[in-house]
This record gives sequence, C-alpha cells and structure tokens, in this order.
Amino acid sequence: MAYSEAQKNATLKYRKESYARISLDLKKEKKEKYKAQAAAHGMSLNAYIISLLEADGTKEDS
Repeated sequence: MAYSEAQKNATLKYRKESYARISLDLKKEKKEKYKAQAAAHGMSLNAYIISLLEADGTKEDS
C-alpha cells in the first residue's frame, strides 16, 4: 500500500506538534566519530545522544 498524501500530512503535523529539533555544530570528523560510537552501541546518533542525556539526568536524580 502506498503512503498517501493525507498520511504524509498527518505525520508531519504530528511531528511538528510533538517534537522539538536541536541543532549541533561540530567538526565533520567528530560527527563521524560519534556516529561510529553510536553504531557500536547499536543505535542511531540521535538515539545515542538521547540515551547519554537521559543517563546523565538519572545520575542527578539519585
């Protein structure tokens, strides 16, 4: 089944209302290094960064 224009618009609307974007500026070689670190943990770079931030927040809650 094809992804309809209505489904696309609904997804875009949901993402706009539910998520915030954060932009990072870093050297290209650092991005590749971090991406490799994430892959070594079986995660995307986005998921890896979020997991690190959440782990750090958990330490502060203790």
